[in-house]
Amino acid sequence: MNTGMLIPLLASVLAFASVLLLGFGVLGARREAERTLRLRGKVAGFAGVNDSGAPVESVVVRLGRMLAEMVRSLGSRLGPKEQDSLDQTRLNLIRAGLRGPNAVQSFHGAKAALMLIPPSLFLGVAWILPQSPSMQITIVGALALASLGALLPGMWLRRRMAERRLALLCELPDALDLLVVCVESGMGLDQAIHRVSEELRASAPVISAELRTMTLEMRAGRQRQQALKDLAERTGIEDVQSLVTLLVQADTFGISVARTLRVYSDTLRTSRFQRAEETAAKLPTKLMFPLVLCIFPALFVVLIGPAAIQLMHVFARMGQ
Repeated sequence: MNTGMLIPLLASVLAFASVLLLGFGVLGARREAERTLRLRGKVAGFAGVNDSGAPVESVVVRLGRMLAEMVRSLGSRLGPKEQDSLDQTRLNLIRAGLRGPNAVQSFHGAKAALMLIPPSLFLGVAWILPQSPSMQITIVGALALASLGALLPGMWLRRRMAERRLALLCELPDALDLLVVCVESGMGLDQAIHRVSEELRASAPVISAELRTMTLEMRAGRQRQQALKDLAERTGIEDVQSLVTLLVQADTFGISVARTLRVYSDTLRTSRFQRAEETAAKLPTKLMFPLVLCIFPALFVVLIGPAAIQLMHVFARMGQ
């Protein structure tokens, strides 16, 4: 087979696959939109509401919703079907703060789109260019783009999880101190958790959202111990898991919750101080590389440069 025909063939195959998947996504999006419209019509009919005067959505909003439905449909078709993998992805998305009902499908759909669309565009551009690159460069570039598209969503998700984990670690001590104050003032634990979630909505939004979710679960009929365990599972932080264990034990054995929270608050404050000391102890090692590679060379040039220039002039005069 002629190697010059390989690039157009690969571009055609990837373009066909992209168009086919796009068609599947459009069909799924239209089907989902029709189902949503039917449900809205039924709800409006049951409620006796005439939505003829409802505001018309803009074109941008409709296009964005259609694109989201396409990505979701693509993820549901091409994503993994194993329940363990889906559960792990759902847990990671929850820990990253993404809790939509179709977050898993959207994540896998975005990964599949990034794996197919950039290589297709790259091969199409390489085919159209008058001086196309060599076969090896084209294949390596397409494979690199596909690999990058497969890795980028996971890297972004891990980064978002790390940022949310750091925010929880920073906001947890203040929330715990306020919870101790509320419990010691005579509030029940459920009421104190709700009050803390309301008070910290602006200053600590991450821990406030987690506590608000826990409050909503308990209002929906979930037991407090199970809601606390769900909180530990959603956050994935050892400090929260230890706090949940202490609260469950205090609730089981009838120990004073205020005293338990006070003791754990002191322990958490000590551990936070130890983490700060550990971070400060690592700073000299982390600063060594910027000093050696960036600051010391410039400092040497500033200090030794004039003397080196004078020595060059002296040697030049001695040679004359």
